[in-house]
Amino acid sequence: METINEQTLDDILKESYPPWVHRHIDIPDISVYQALVNSSIKYSGNTAIDFMGTKISYKTLKDEVDALAANLNGLGLKKGDKVAVMLPNIPQYVTYFFAVLKLGGVVVQVNPLYTTRELEYEIKDSGSSILVIMDEFVEKAMPLYPSIMGKIIVVRVKDYLPPVISNIYSLSTMKKRKKILESENIIISKRPRDMSEGEKAVDIDPEHDAALIQYTGGTTGEPKGAVLSHKNLISNAYQIIESLPDKYKENTTYLSAIPFFHVYGMMTAMLTPIIQGSTIILAPDPRNIKMILSILEKKKPTAFPGIPTMYHSLLNYKNIEKYNLKNVKICISGASSLPVELQKQFEELTGSILVEGYGLSECSPVANITPLVEEDREKWRRFGSVGLPAPNTYERVVSLEDGRSDVPTGEQGELLIKGPQVMMGYWNRPEENKKVLENGWLHTGDIARIDKDGYVYIVDRKKDLIIAGGYNIYPREVEDVIYENPKVSQCAVIGVPDEHRGENVKAIIVKKDDTLNEEEIVNFCRDRLAVYKIPKIVEFRESLPLTLVGKIDKKQLRNEKN
Repeated sequence: METINEQTLDDILKESYPPWVHRHIDIPDISVYQALVNSSIKYSGNTAIDFMGTKISYKTLKDEVDALAANLNGLGLKKGDKVAVMLPNIPQYVTYFFAVLKLGGVVVQVNPLYTTRELEYEIKDSGSSILVIMDEFVEKAMPLYPSIMGKIIVVRVKDYLPPVISNIYSLSTMKKRKKILESENIIISKRPRDMSEGEKAVDIDPEHDAALIQYTGGTTGEPKGAVLSHKNLISNAYQIIESLPDKYKENTTYLSAIPFFHVYGMMTAMLTPIIQGSTIILAPDPRNIKMILSILEKKKPTAFPGIPTMYHSLLNYKNIEKYNLKNVKICISGASSLPVELQKQFEELTGSILVEGYGLSECSPVANITPLVEEDREKWRRFGSVGLPAPNTYERVVSLEDGRSDVPTGEQGELLIKGPQVMMGYWNRPEENKKVLENGWLHTGDIARIDKDGYVYIVDRKKDLIIAGGYNIYPREVEDVIYENPKVSQCAVIGVPDEHRGENVKAIIVKKDDTLNEEEIVNFCRDRLAVYKIPKIVEFRESLPLTLVGKIDKKQLRNEKN
């Protein structure tokens, strides 16, 4: 019985990797802020950020980060303090991200689509003392001030827009925005003009000091904060760069539409490009396909990390064949499975390489990448596979029965991962950490197989998790909200396949009151959940199937034709 162990995987991958990819790479022992400093020296005059026509060089970016860090220091931010960042892809996401890390703070990523209820959970669980939020979303935070959080920093997108566009934006949004009353603890943050460097960077132990808390479903239950160290993030960026063909390893251009608050977007579309000295073209709304097409045509980015929903939306855009999309060369798809037909059609339309990767928040997030080879592509890819383990990454498939015994090559089991990008653990979840982290191996909760060439295939998820449009949705959270409606007797939330979003949220409900209808359920959820968590499909039944122990049988519901 042949199995794949660490030594055999090394031997296999030396043969399966493209010629430019080394199985083992040196990873610098530096902090995330130091990585920015290094780029600001090496690529000083390069454009780091291009936002709606405003261009920021690497030198200016570093200067603005230092100025913001000085301001945060003045607010009392200390090493280890948590700062929740609730921003879309605007320049302030980048500047505050690095400024917090310069002072040894920990960034807590928050989805701007969250409701007050969802924001409150992450603020309380992480212990965040400061919230950085865009002015358009600040009303969501006010019910939590000052009882839940101490300070709110409000940023304005207009501060980074060219003058004409800024004026138009201000006029168009004036009626939507309520006046924000500044106080000692509610601060309106302006673009830094005084570029004093302020305090020196705090001493960081890259391996043991946390940089980021990314909330995820983990293996079960309510969202948990995956704690990622400076070493985790730096390692993953260097693993990705090593996987790129030599001509794309530095000084290229990225279309950064994938949201940064999603760890996949932060890593592939923000941190990795900045370490490369590349330009990131910011697109604040990934749903605005017209804007994305305009950027692709006019700015001509080389790299476009995304999710299947984005690529699907582009393919199905009206008169898409009239657009020139031939300049984009590298597209890496993540967050949910990439349909083979979509992959083929997108490559045909653009001429780019579109490959699938695999990861999870607990891995910073990238664990696997399909070889990015422009010539003789069929030799290097396996349709349906998420690719090969990244450099310095080991993977095993173990028995579903005992969680330890390696299964024969090609057979299915739970995927385990070990590497420098694997998280420190879940925030304040010692019992969960004992289950998930074992002797350096991360139990992913995903069912997979590895073929004789080292290619990994994700077969199914053990997690009761829905992935819709690249977002992780935890059924229990949606169910808890629906159960708050007094007209509901029983409820089960599952994911059902959707060509565009990957999966849709479906709620199957037994009524307590016959007046309950689909519209009421949707409106009830809309007031309590982010828009992407609201059920797209609502079905009413007389009863729900139960297991022998009396639990709702979700497996049976998923196996039905939905």
